[in-house]
Amino acid sequence: MTKRYKQFQPVSISDFEVTAWSHPVHKHNHYEIIYIKRGSGVHFINSVAINYAGGEVFLIGPEDEHYFEVTESTRFIYLKFTNLYLYQEVEGYHLGLRHLEYLVKSRETHSSAFVLEATDQRIMVTLFDAILALKNDLLKNEHIIWMQTLSIAHVLQRNMPEIKNNQYHSADLQAVFCYIHKNIYDPAMLKADKMSAQFNLTKDYIGPYFKRNTGSTLREYINAYRTQLIQERIASGRFGLKQIASEFGLTDESHVSKLLKKRSPS
Repeated sequence: MTKRYKQFQPVSISDFEVTAWSHPVHKHNHYEIIYIKRGSGVHFINSVAINYAGGEVFLIGPEDEHYFEVTESTRFIYLKFTNLYLYQEVEGYHLGLRHLEYLVKSRETHSSAFVLEATDQRIMVTLFDAILALKNDLLKNEHIIWMQTLSIAHVLQRNMPEIKNNQYHSADLQAVFCYIHKNIYDPAMLKADKMSAQFNLTKDYIGPYFKRNTGSTLREYINAYRTQLIQERIASGRFGLKQIASEFGLTDESHVSKLLKKRSPS
C-alpha cells in the first residue's frame, strides 16, 4: 500500500542533501515544487523513470506517487503547500494564481522535469535562495514567500516541458488538455471553432476525436475541470460567487450556482 504523507501547515520549506533516498514510494495531501540544487539520479513519478540533474524542477500533486533514486549526492529544496495556501489571496491574485494553479493541477506538467534556459536557471537560483532565507519564520514571511512562489510559477510556465507521448494519451491529445487548462478562464477560447483552428482540425472533428479518446465530451470535460477549480475556491472561504463569475467569464452568480448544482451528487 502506498504511503501518504500529510502536511497540516499551509506552507513548508525544506532543504537537505542526501547520497541515498530513504523514503518509500508515496503520495501527499499537498503540492510540492522540488528544486534540484545539484546532483543527479532518477525520479520515479507514477512508475515512470525520469533522469534528473542539477538546476531542474519537478512539480508533484496529491495524486502523484513518487520517489527518488540518487546516483550523485543531491541537494533537494522543497516548497510544499496545501490548497489553503494556494487560495489565500483575494485582491490582486488573478494572473499569478492562474500560472500556479495551471501548473500544479494539470497532470501534464507532472510527467517530466522542467529543464530551464540559462537565464531562467539564474533567476530560479535567486528565487530559491530568497525562499531559504525566509524559511525560519514562515508566519512572519508568509506573504513574501507567496510572492516568490508566484514568480517561480511564472518562470516554470515559460519553460513548459515538451508534451510527449505517455502511457495515457497521445501527444496531440495532451496538447488539447494543455489548451483547455490554460484557457479555462476564457469561455470564448473554448468554443469548438476556436479550438479546431488551434489544432488545424475541422469544427466537426475535434468533438468526436476527444470523445473517442477520452470517453467524455469536450463540454463535459471543460465543465468538470472548471467546476473543480470553482469548488476549491469556494471551499477556501475567500471567494464570493460574483468574484468567481467574473474570473471565469461566466454571466453572473446564478451561472456559477448552476454549474455547482449540476456537479453535486443527487
